[in-house]
Amino acid sequence: MSCQQCGSNRLANIEGQSCDGNYGNIEGKKFVGSYVPKGVGVGSGDYIRFTWCLDCGQIQGKWPVYPDLDDDDGDK
Repeated sequence: MSCQQCGSNRLANIEGQSCDGNYGNIEGKKFVGSYVPKGVGVGSGDYIRFTWCLDCGQIQGKWPVYPDLDDDDGDK
């Protein structure tokens, strides 16, 4: 697998379980101690998962994203 932007093969797979401890602000909607919203491109529910290029910093995936900002329970 190579970076979709720069072609580098220096990619890091990032994964973490957050147990309802996610914090963020997307389009003015704050998420405090909640799930990762679906459609953000970095996982959903209790899990954060994404692949990141160590050369250019691009998060791999399809863009643009359209997060489901009304879904408060992620992949629950």
